[in-house]
Amino acid sequence: MDVRAEPPLSASRALVLGAGGQDGSYLCELLLERGYDVVGVVPDAAATSPNLAGVAGELSLVDVDLLDLDAVESLLREHAPHELYNLAAPTFVPRSWDEPVATVRFVTVAITVVLEAVRVVDATVRVFQASSAEVFGNPTEVPQTEATRRAPATPYGAAKAFADLAVDAYRRRYGLHASCGILYNHESPRRPPEFLPRKVARAAAAIARGDERELELGDLDAERDWGYAPDYVDAMWRMLQQDAPGDYVVATGVAHTVEELVATAFAHAGLDWHAHVRVDDSLRRREGLRGLVGDASRARTSLGWTPTVGFEELVGLLVDAELSSEGAT
Repeated sequence: MDVRAEPPLSASRALVLGAGGQDGSYLCELLLERGYDVVGVVPDAAATSPNLAGVAGELSLVDVDLLDLDAVESLLREHAPHELYNLAAPTFVPRSWDEPVATVRFVTVAITVVLEAVRVVDATVRVFQASSAEVFGNPTEVPQTEATRRAPATPYGAAKAFADLAVDAYRRRYGLHASCGILYNHESPRRPPEFLPRKVARAAAAIARGDERELELGDLDAERDWGYAPDYVDAMWRMLQQDAPGDYVVATGVAHTVEELVATAFAHAGLDWHAHVRVDDSLRRREGLRGLVGDASRARTSLGWTPTVGFEELVGLLVDAELSSEGAT
């Protein structure tokens, strides 16, 4: 097992694609804490990302078209990173049915551009690709491991499955140190409000304050394996510290229903959820995915990684963040 507590001397500069998002911002903070020079790629480098406000003066931000091979090659030549983290992608899965072409194009072309640029410019750059449990769709086995058959049920999942295969192909043909993290749902107060845990936490806080009275939800029996985003970006970093690349499931290994999420959030806010939650069948996801639970045994054994925040603590911190925001968006 090759688990390092400190970044190697040869890996002092990191390039984070999608630095302004939930995962990207937490990853930038982690890398800065561990002594890296960090360059973040964001859609508008002139604008300040709220998620990066706390470290805005500590990293460089650039705006690069990740679908343009020449532009990405120039980016690599200019900044000469030792590690590259590709977190740039649409993340709200249901929306991929509204914009399937754009979703698939961005995810599949961007990872191919990244891999090809690394191959051409500097094949020693270590690459992390953010994959997703959505590659398993309605899974053929529970829990899922790195070897579970891919059977995506959405354009987003299909695009992420392609990215997994592209990483593996470049790894085998060119020997790139490229790894995929198969990430299960992971949350934080930085998650956009359309995501279910943040939506539930916001509603519980708003109802507790008297600003709202009711929350409409779809399938209360749906299950997810929910973890804490800062734990998951730590796993990303650990993958690139290994002597050999590989793919890793990153998950808690425990599924919770939407009803459990709601009950925990509302109880934390001092409320009985039965009095405030209404089920609307039109809000159900058509895919009706079940059984998405990850087996992170390989990450625990090989990376020395383990989640530090459990379900109840996660839900509590989401609600507390919404209560402290006093309704601010």
